[in-house]
Amino acid sequence: MRAPPVGGGFNSPWTLAVRAAADQGRPRRAIAFYLSSLRASHRPCPFALAAVLKSVPRLPAHAALPAAASLHAHLLRLGLLSHSYPHAALANAYSRLLPAHRHVRVLLDGAPALHHHSLLVSSNSLLASRLRAGDIPAARALFDTMPARDVVSWNSMVAGLAKAGHLDEAIELFDQMPERNAASWNALVCGFIAQGQLARARELFERMPIRNNVSWITMISGYTKAGDVQAAADLFERMESKDLYAWNAMIACYAQNGCAREALGIFNKMLKPHVWVLPNEKTFSSVISACSQLGDLRFGLWVESFMGSVGIELDDHLRTALVDLYTKSGRMDRAFDLFRGLRRRDLVSYSAMIVGCGMHGKLSEAVGLFKEMSDAKIDPNAVTFVGLLSAYSHAGLMEEARACFASMSTKYTINPSVEHYTIMVDLLGRSGKLDEAFQLIMQMPMRPHASVWGALLLACRLHNNVELGEVVASKCFELEPEETGYYILLGNIYAQAQKWEKVKRLRRIMTERGLSKMPGSSWVHVA
Repeated sequence: MRAPPVGGGFNSPWTLAVRAAADQGRPRRAIAFYLSSLRASHRPCPFALAAVLKSVPRLPAHAALPAAASLHAHLLRLGLLSHSYPHAALANAYSRLLPAHRHVRVLLDGAPALHHHSLLVSSNSLLASRLRAGDIPAARALFDTMPARDVVSWNSMVAGLAKAGHLDEAIELFDQMPERNAASWNALVCGFIAQGQLARARELFERMPIRNNVSWITMISGYTKAGDVQAAADLFERMESKDLYAWNAMIACYAQNGCAREALGIFNKMLKPHVWVLPNEKTFSSVISACSQLGDLRFGLWVESFMGSVGIELDDHLRTALVDLYTKSGRMDRAFDLFRGLRRRDLVSYSAMIVGCGMHGKLSEAVGLFKEMSDAKIDPNAVTFVGLLSAYSHAGLMEEARACFASMSTKYTINPSVEHYTIMVDLLGRSGKLDEAFQLIMQMPMRPHASVWGALLLACRLHNNVELGEVVASKCFELEPEETGYYILLGNIYAQAQKWEKVKRLRRIMTERGLSKMPGSSWVHVA
């Protein structure tokens, strides 16, 4: 086949488009751009081919290996297999897609003779594949026998050792490096963070002679996982040049740590005309999560519309995030539409739907989804059972709830959490089984939270059980002494039972403790 007449290089528009799509994690788009360049009669560019191959492992499992094989054949046909960049990218793709290292070694050995640089690039790919597989001894053996090593080789080995927890060995190797770049320091910082040593990571970060955005984002992500939002925000403010990935890291930090308003605030700042950074799928995933936490359907609807206006396609991850938003907002029809449109339904999407059905009293739908999930051989988790138990509780189905609660530990080896106990206590209490609810709390393997006692106190108020109400209220006062709602509930129990002296005494206690009644709450007036 004769090559197309028009050439292209590393910085040609088509190559830049392919590389950008690959860097953004959009393999289908990268492949589409490359094919479009061929249809436009551009000469196949080895750099574009390397970028396409780099993105192939991101394709769905059933498509990735056939795509790699097709591109392998394409390289052979064009005589580009000996070019260092596509050759290394192909070795890297196979090392990710094929479990055994021999396939990569066969590729290296079977390729046309490579010059020194090409051999180094390919050896680095093999080293990276062994490190990804967690085979540290094999990786170290290869590293030690490499005829030549560059900064990439050293960085890979340091990062692999650090990530695997061999910090002393990683530091020793780092100290021996003939040259270092920002990635060298980042590798060690990542290792400290992976081992939970944030203080040492920060100390190293502050000592870095040169930092790139990856350095800052690595530290921000470390603080995100540790829940130290303020430290992450301080670093973000120190950054002079913030790219999309930095904004995404900070938005995700807020969203993942329950600071939903701050997440939306920084998202809005990112869109200001004087800043304007175009969001991507990762941005919107965090923003939708923040909307879900706030129950802000209005902003969520705008976000979904805005995604369409900037060309973001709804992948399964974004669809699942929207499912969570719509279920929490009561838009179950829209949630079901999105759910049914998923290419692959997983534990997260099923659980989000079941929780939504449970919250809104859709018992038959929740049970149906659970059966569908079981038929698909997807094991439930603790969140799934929050939804199921909520559905049974809404319907007042005591026996079904009991059986469901028991199956968590006996059938699925899931330890019930405080949330599961709270749902059961609430159901038992509302059904008048106050003693059974009290015994269930006393049998909890963890210390009962105020939410559990509060559910039982509500039930005591509903059934006017003064004796148990006093016991339960004392537990609530102990756990949350500043919460006036518990005093008001106990006061209402006393008032219903016409125990006016106890009502007066409770009021005196509240006054002495500087507690005022909640707006909108009142006890029966005592003349």
